[in-house]
Amino acid sequence: MTVRVRIAPSPTGFLHVGTARSALFNWLFARHHGGTFIVRIDDTDTERSEARFEEDILGSLRWLGLDWDEGVEVGGPHGTYRQSDRFERYRQVAQSLVESGAAYYDDRPAELLEELRTKAQKEGRHPGFYIRRLEEEADSGVIRMAVPADEAIEFHDVVRDDMRFEADSVDDFVILRSDGTPTYHLASTVDDVDYGITHVVRGEDLLSSTPKHILLARAMGADPAVYAHLPLLFGPDGKKLSKRHGDTSLRHYIDAGYLRDAIFNALALLGWSPGEDRTIFTVDEAIGAFDLDKVSKNPAIFDEDKLQWMNGEYLRAMPPAVFIEQAMPFLAAGLGHPPDEGQRATFERIAPLVQERTKVLTEVPSQVAFLYTDDLAIEEESWEKVMTADGVGAVLDVAAEKLDALEAFDHESVEQALRSMLEQLQIGARKGLQPVRVAVTGSTVSPPLFESIAVLGPDRTLERIRSARRRFD
Repeated sequence: MTVRVRIAPSPTGFLHVGTARSALFNWLFARHHGGTFIVRIDDTDTERSEARFEEDILGSLRWLGLDWDEGVEVGGPHGTYRQSDRFERYRQVAQSLVESGAAYYDDRPAELLEELRTKAQKEGRHPGFYIRRLEEEADSGVIRMAVPADEAIEFHDVVRDDMRFEADSVDDFVILRSDGTPTYHLASTVDDVDYGITHVVRGEDLLSSTPKHILLARAMGADPAVYAHLPLLFGPDGKKLSKRHGDTSLRHYIDAGYLRDAIFNALALLGWSPGEDRTIFTVDEAIGAFDLDKVSKNPAIFDEDKLQWMNGEYLRAMPPAVFIEQAMPFLAAGLGHPPDEGQRATFERIAPLVQERTKVLTEVPSQVAFLYTDDLAIEEESWEKVMTADGVGAVLDVAAEKLDALEAFDHESVEQALRSMLEQLQIGARKGLQPVRVAVTGSTVSPPLFESIAVLGPDRTLERIRSARRRFD
């Protein structure tokens, strides 16, 4: 089976996770069948299209590992893969459809012009309130597709099975605007026909456009592509994914410290599964198992909590040296500058402990910030929660005494000293160790306490414990 699929994002915004999911499914389908994956840019909306959005889209696809065989920045046998370069082709097709009787000029805007002028006068509005756009259209009108009045449009959707749209559910739709620019329906279908697209794999929100695209392809003398409409993405609340669920651009998750493999894995599970209840799998395993007939009809839930869990699994499975390198840019962001040799060495000592507790790499700076400051600020919430309890002053006094007496300051010696403190005061670990943690790290949350103190060193540890103790005087 020859497979040619495409992803056709519009550069009017950053790459949405839904578009990224569609791109991933197209890529997996092409790679599974040894086919061709094409990336084109649908930039007919020239007013809203921006170079920065195109740069983000292409960069995000590459970050995700989705290489393409033809398309923008890669080239191919069709020359251009950018719709703004093909306006003349779309006009030619529209005109040929008019000549064949499949489409027609609609001059109704001119007829409506006078009616709207009258309406504006009656309502005391400026005429331009209604008719600015219609005046533009009145000179030449638009070209509409002549939809057969008594012919239902039927097709088989690989995901949704047999589909049928009655003739009266599809109006004569505009394919070319009066200014000569194509609508999405015309440009998308012409490109799909010209580029030999065999399968159109896209979101379910475009299902209602499919009858129009099938009619256009047939009118052009081409066989329509095979369609597969992917399930909608919902948030955990069961509503369609939107900004109310948080940032939905892939860039957000890249910048937030998510790993490429974790994002790839999570997106692949949005409407598909490799089977055997597997939730974590490699790229090669996904390619080997993927096919469109295994995609679910049901809405897919995009849950950031689940994504964080998965990212943490990938982080913990990473070789320690790789984790350190991945964490360096985020540590640098936290410090405000690249770590020097000593700061890097400090991080390398505590990195295995941080790795076990990290879900996303942006958490790294806050976990180790206490190691890189000589002026520790204790979180007010942590102080109120822990340090206002009875007996905290005695805990800090004995902890300082025990730690000051150590000859070696490794984590085993630190642990022995602090457990000796608990025995002397006859208190539990939570009551005794949490005040020390807050005094030393500034927070109730940190890497394991004994190892943290060992990395911090005796001088700064004792100074911080004694500084916290002075707040009780």
